This record gives sequence, structure tokens and C-alpha cells, in this order.
Amino acid sequence: MDVNSHAEELASDLGVDKAEVKADLENLLEYSVPIDEAKQSVRRERGGGGSSPTPESVDLAGITTDHGNVTVTGRVLTRGTRTIRYQGDDLTIHEGEFADGTGTISYTAWQDFGFEPDDSLTVGNAGVREWDGEPELNLNESTTVAIADESVAVDHEVGGDRPLVDLSAGDRGRNVAVRVLEAEDKTISGRDGETEIREGVVGDGTAKLPFTDWDPRPALDPGADLRIEDVYVREFRGVPSINLTEFTTVTPLSDPVDVVADAPRVDVAEAVASGGMFDVEVLGNVLELRDGSGLIERCPECGRVVQNEQCRSHGEVDGEDDLRVKAILDDGTGTVTVVLDDELTAAVYGGGLDDALSAATDAMDKDVVAKDIADSLVGGAYRVRGSLSVDEYGATLNATAFEPADDAPAEGARAALAEVRE
Repeated sequence: MDVNSHAEELASDLGVDKAEVKADLENLLEYSVPIDEAKQSVRRERGGGGSSPTPESVDLAGITTDHGNVTVTGRVLTRGTRTIRYQGDDLTIHEGEFADGTGTISYTAWQDFGFEPDDSLTVGNAGVREWDGEPELNLNESTTVAIADESVAVDHEVGGDRPLVDLSAGDRGRNVAVRVLEAEDKTISGRDGETEIREGVVGDGTAKLPFTDWDPRPALDPGADLRIEDVYVREFRGVPSINLTEFTTVTPLSDPVDVVADAPRVDVAEAVASGGMFDVEVLGNVLELRDGSGLIERCPECGRVVQNEQCRSHGEVDGEDDLRVKAILDDGTGTVTVVLDDELTAAVYGGGLDDALSAATDAMDKDVVAKDIADSLVGGAYRVRGSLSVDEYGATLNATAFEPADDAPAEGARAALAEVRE
């Protein structure tokens, strides 16, 4: 249902001008107020009260973003809690998943209705909005929540416990048992000024993932084995990232957590199709080096690569010299841009930044460094480990390890390499 339809419905109920109601709704929607919340606000402001007729019950699988309000009966699978900034105020919300015999749906409760995972509920007059392209239930002050007459049977796991490999961006109310592999404290510019956070990497027997603790805890030190309850997962640089809030609980484990030692080996097509992987290994042939390889300059303020003495964010700057490689790797199933940092670039170049600057000065050409690196890399088979992200510009693998491969390269990669050389 579009804004016009909502406005027409409200205007009819309240006996007021549709244009005025539509303007009120659009003003609230501009501030990302959910449509059902916006409608209730307009009702209150225009003396129509906060109630509306209870809609008919629907199965979860039948809910679409075209629904306005629905009544559902389901079982609570997960429940997470966090604070968000909403219209300038900090609000505590509860969110997770409901399920019934037909499917699942995510929800956001704008007040605490007191339910917990495994409760079977009848939820009346819940709003429906679109979230990440899918319908989501919004529970607000006009929503009613009651224990269902009978327990709802579902084919889904109740509770938030998950191995790292099964976490996806958008998950809420998840619990993990992990070992902290890396951790460091940082100061960032947050919505309330400078904010202290702790970032790092955790692992279990299935995968490794990055984390951010927005309420820095000393318990998250490297080597600590922990059960972490009530986290949410968002996408960061193309991969799932675990986020801890003030509502997250961290408990030391008496038994050590086994951590996967090796990154999963996948072909490039599989890695790209995943949409992003934090720790992955691919094997292929270097076809060519992309522009921006070799001796480059970075902005001293933000670290971005400077082109023609211009930074995209800070304008004209005096760039700082650095080394980087951007190589096209092909394994016969697809291609990915492999990015090597200064240390890995120095290893393949055979010298550090001073050596590169000296070579460029002698040749009176900065491109000589990239040419030397290309001569040593192009055509070779390499095993690359790192974090892969995929966006509208393609797939990028930020390497943490880069070494010659003993494995024979794929036939498709050799064919692609032959075409490049021709």
C-alpha cells in the first residue's frame, strides 16, 4: 500500500482533508518513521485515538510489503536488544525472528512486550514494513501480544546459538562460543563525538569473523574463550561482522574453543557468488597488474590513494609514498582483484619503499616499479588468502598471505593467460 492509499484510509476514518493527512505522513516518513507508527501519530494528533480495527490473521509466508497491518500467531525464535538513535532520541528496541508452520519473518518491537524465545504468541495489529527488501513486523503501542492458545509447531531452530559460518548480515539476537584471535582499542568519530570501541577477530571450529564491541570489554582479549550472547550481525566491507552492544553478555568458558586453522579453499566463482567471505583461500594465475600498482601516494589525512595530487575527500594534498599491488587473478571459473599491502608488495618486489623510490629516481619513471613487479608476477600461479568483498565494481580480495602455488593452474586460467599475452 502506497502513501496515497494510507492517506486516503486515514482521511476517511478521521473525516479530514486527504492532502493534509498525506503531508503529515510524508513528513514522518522522511525521518524513517515506520508507516504504522506514522499513521498512529497522525491519528493521535488529529484526535482519532491510537486504535484501529484488528486485521484478520494471516500466515507468515503470506505477508508481503503491500500489507498495512496484520495479526499473526507464531513462535519466537530469537530476541535481541539494542539501542538505536530515532528522531534524535535513544530508544531501546527488541528484535529477532518469529516462525509458524509456513515460514519465518523478522520483527522489531518498539517497546518491551515481555516475550522470550520459545514463547508461542498471537500478535495483533502489527505493522508491516520493508527491511532489506523483505517484509518485517513492527510491534508498537497499538499492537497487542498474548500467549497463544496452543504451542506453535515450527521446523526452525529456537534460540540464537549459531556457529560463525552460519551467521549472516541482518541476524539479531545471536549467541556464539568463540576464541578471541585479535583485538585492539580504537577511537572513532561517533554520533556523540569521539567514541571508544574495541575491534578484532574471533574464531570457532567453522570460521573466523571480525567483531566490534561498542561497549568495550576487557574480557575480549586475544586468547580468551568466551560465550557471547545477544549480538547482531551487519555487513562490513562485504562480510558479516559481529556487533556487541551494552546489552550483550560475555561469559568466560572453562573449555578452550577449537578454531579452524586453515581458510576454506574455494574457486573464484564460488567466492564471488557468496557475496563476501572474511577468511578464504583461492588459487589462480596472475593475468595482469591493474593501474594503481607499484609506487603510489596516499592522502596523509584518510589514507586514500592520491591521483594527480588530489584526494577525493581532502582535495589537493601532499601525498605520502607507499607500495601496493592490484593484480587480476584467474582460476578458470572467474577473476578477482587481489590487493597486496605494502609488506606483501615489498616481498614480491624484493625491496622496500626506499628501494622503490631509488629505482624510480634512477629511471626517472615511477612506473618502473610496477613494471618490475609485473615481470615477476604475471603468468605465475599463486595461493592467496584474505578477505573477499563484492560490490558494483567487482570482487576484491585483500590479501593476508600471497605465495607461489605448487598446484597446477586450471586449464581455463592458462587459456585466459594466453589470450592476455597475445
